[in-house]
Amino acid sequence: MISPSDTSGPRADIVLPCLDEAAALPGVLASVPRGWRAIVVDNGSTDGSAELARSLGATVVHEPRRGFGAACHAGLLASEAEFVCFCDCDGSLDPGLLPAFVRRVADGESDLLLGRRRPQERGAWPLHARAGNAALSRMLRRRTGLRLHDLGPMRAARRADLLALGLTDRRSGYPLQMVVRAADAGLSVTETDVPYLARTGKSKVTGTWRGTWHAVRDMRAVLGEPALRVGVSR
Repeated sequence: MISPSDTSGPRADIVLPCLDEAAALPGVLASVPRGWRAIVVDNGSTDGSAELARSLGATVVHEPRRGFGAACHAGLLASEAEFVCFCDCDGSLDPGLLPAFVRRVADGESDLLLGRRRPQERGAWPLHARAGNAALSRMLRRRTGLRLHDLGPMRAARRADLLALGLTDRRSGYPLQMVVRAADAGLSVTETDVPYLARTGKSKVTGTWRGTWHAVRDMRAVLGEPALRVGVSR
């Protein structure tokens, strides 16, 4: 499991999809590595999240089209750094861990590095969400051969590589489509352990069986897509 470290090495933009996360934003933004740009993508918040994020120094992008993928992709398009990271905006993951992710990508250890969530407290990762994740990981292995344990939201890659994947999903399937198309493109996809805490506030996706089912449905649709020839140049 990696630990928070200094910010020596490459800098990155961090995409933080946001829907009513005002309670968690101060802590999340305080953990963003010094000198990095936090891109908070507001996906229709009604609790003042966008205004709060802006007041705390984040770049705020508004994405009116609802969906986790829509918010993530809007942040990717708004990014400018060579390296781009993604992290949930709910306080469950520590952005301070991301410099180590970026160094590994920059050093060629991985092209797309995912954080494998390791719950640190009761209730951090509900059983139904864990079960859905495990099932998707098995289906992903059959589809791509990748032996991943988690399709978690914390990840890092080169911006150019991600844009070349031509990602089209704008709902819950976005994180999985990124992995599938990266594998199709011959990119190295790996994972590393990260601590996972209980989120601040109520989950919009994995907090209920219904939300988890919709996410699994979206991701199964991604796995059913035919393999695409994706051009990633180096």
